Amino acid sequence: MSSKEFDINGTDYTVTITEQVIGHVNNLKNLYNAAYEDPESFEDVSAEISSTITDIASTVEPEVEDSDLDGLIQEIIKAVDNKAEEIEKELAAKEKPIKKSKSKK
Repeated sequence: MSSKEFDINGTDYTVTITEQVIGHVNNLKNLYNAAYEDPESFEDVSAEISSTITDIASTVEPEVEDSDLDGLIQEIIKAVDNKAEEIEKELAAKEKPIKKSKSKK
């Protein structure tokens, strides 16, 4: 878990990136993709998108102003994506075999 601070329109918001927040963000991205791939389904998924955004916003301190919501959600998505990249890099580094140098005697 890590906390991230964002300045949106002059207000400082803090969110703790937990497994739950990561799950909400990934779900939101999947919903956006579904709506993008099939625009006719947007009405079907728009309520779920709204609910997921509300779930993410509920983890932020202080309470998010409506005018800041879009920018804040974008920043949280970026933070989660960056965190995922960091984890992937760490895992990739651990998986690489360490070459042992042979010393000549």
